Amino acid sequence: MDIYAQKSRWKLYLAIAGVFIVALSMTYTNYLANKLTVEERNKVDNWGYAQELINDADNEDYEFCDFTLHMRLLKSNTTIPIIWVSEGGTINDAVNFGEDRDTNKVFLQQELENIKASGKDPIKTYGGYLYYKDSTILVLLQYLPIFQFILIAAFILFGYLGFSSSRRAEQNRVWVGMAKETAHQLGTPISAIMAWIEHLNSIAGENDDIKEVVTELNNDVKRLDLVADRFSKIGSAPDLDKVNIYEELESCKIYMQKRAPRKVEFSFPGIITPPLFVKINPHLFDWVVENLLRNALDAMDGKGEIHAEIYEEKDFVIIDISDTGKGIPSSKLKTVFQPGYTTKKRGWGLGLSLAKRIIETYHSGRIFVKNSTINVGTTFTIKLPKE
Repeated sequence: MDIYAQKSRWKLYLAIAGVFIVALSMTYTNYLANKLTVEERNKVDNWGYAQELINDADNEDYEFCDFTLHMRLLKSNTTIPIIWVSEGGTINDAVNFGEDRDTNKVFLQQELENIKASGKDPIKTYGGYLYYKDSTILVLLQYLPIFQFILIAAFILFGYLGFSSSRRAEQNRVWVGMAKETAHQLGTPISAIMAWIEHLNSIAGENDDIKEVVTELNNDVKRLDLVADRFSKIGSAPDLDKVNIYEELESCKIYMQKRAPRKVEFSFPGIITPPLFVKINPHLFDWVVENLLRNALDAMDGKGEIHAEIYEEKDFVIIDISDTGKGIPSSKLKTVFQPGYTTKKRGWGLGLSLAKRIIETYHSGRIFVKNSTINVGTTFTIKLPKE
């Protein structure tokens, strides 16, 4: 399975697990809130009943009654705001809105309208009705799932950012280590081959065949030396030179055209005037372009056209490289530059990842897929700051 498809699947699983946890939390919290709502209504009902008995002066045994329990019941309610309204609509009393607000008729009238608008049914009591609001504890309990969701989301977000940063740092160390080791390992055989070339030169004499072999070996050694130099520059800030981008792109085309199938046409701007200068490291920039051209050749199966265009856009020089190959599925456009992504059976999926690092880290530019259509072709864009 594609590692990025597997990664997306794990993200889906985690999202489903997160939704399940939040849903379970909301269900349980809602259950507790409903239980507490019933308890608070019973508490308000008891409060009203105690108030009714205390105010029932018509009771023949009123002066002999012990209202200690009733008073304790009234005083025990310190959390539920209650407004006692007469049958005529006059506010008789209020508790738990605040020391100053319990006697503020204007404020209480507004609160009464809010309670009525909320749809909460009042409790019928002696000479009127009891209107009440949810206690602060009940309100906080109702908002608990939202707080939990925010905390869980924040935890996941910061955890993801932390792990991503750590993973990127580890990947960078691996990239640099591999690149440096590759350059080091190439150095030894290159030196040995150069020594053998010198030996062949000394014994070649007038033998044209040997001289031709020596010339080709020299060219190959120069190429190997260039590859080693490219790898050695990964992980350290390379020197940037002022280069005519038309000339540099044309040299890349000439090199790759000699190694491309004859049925592949190259349509490049060539060396035109006036020159257009950018600051690049030629070795690393050529590596990026050659990688894009190799991918284009692989996508066209030996037949098609590779088109390049250079133009300016504000403070950037833009290079578009297009092919008429198989195209990239839209679901893969975000992963083509990630390490390990490849459509080749024997590929490692490192070329475009290195290209992105070279352009964005070392040249302060951008590289991305401008557009791609299945069985029509793909266009990659490189944006470089103007010199």
